[in-house]
Amino acid sequence: MKLAQDLEEIQSKALPQFEFSGEQGDIGNVVSSLINYLFPLAGILLLLYLIYGGFSLMTSGGDPKAVQGAKSKITSALIGFIIIFAAYWIVQIVASILGIEAITNIFG
Repeated sequence: MKLAQDLEEIQSKALPQFEFSGEQGDIGNVVSSLINYLFPLAGILLLLYLIYGGFSLMTSGGDPKAVQGAKSKITSALIGFIIIFAAYWIVQIVASILGIEAITNIFG
């Protein structure tokens, strides 16, 4: 009996507890709460990087190295878009398969 109490005490101290949105929970609750902000933030950063690549291309002045660098920025931004889009749908599919209502309700 004492061993079970000691184990519960160790687990309560070892597992991180976070205060978020007025609720105390584990890292899963924090990630579920932050996911509302992560995808839009990633999209905004992606858009800014794409604009930066386009601006670099316009101001390259025909320099082959500058043009190549700008094209690689644009390509990286488009690859990032594909990754963000795929991550969104993977999260949706996994949440619906596992029946995680907290995640499916976030985007719905």
